[in-house]
Amino acid sequence: MAETVQLVIVIRTLPGRGAEQVAAFERLAPVVRAEEGCLQYDMHRVGGDPDGFVLIERWASQEALDAHDATPHMVEADAASPAFRAGPAQVLRLAAEPLA
Repeated sequence: MAETVQLVIVIRTLPGRGAEQVAAFERLAPVVRAEEGCLQYDMHRVGGDPDGFVLIERWASQEALDAHDATPHMVEADAASPAFRAGPAQVLRLAAEPLA
């Protein structure tokens, strides 16, 4: 059985551009959630920070994540995000099992 992949992605937008991140996510989320192997794709705003976000992704396998990263909608989204993001997202890959 394939091991699930869990990612926490920290995103910062340019000052005052958080609404553009929200709009981009709202367009993208239904398409990504319909992808084979997508188990979770949820974005949260960092409390009290209109330009800070955390994206939580869970995929059924590394192969599913690799296929996701290569989709036309993700290639397009990655190309568009520098217009409103403060820099590259910080991607944290979680260990498969919780500590306790």
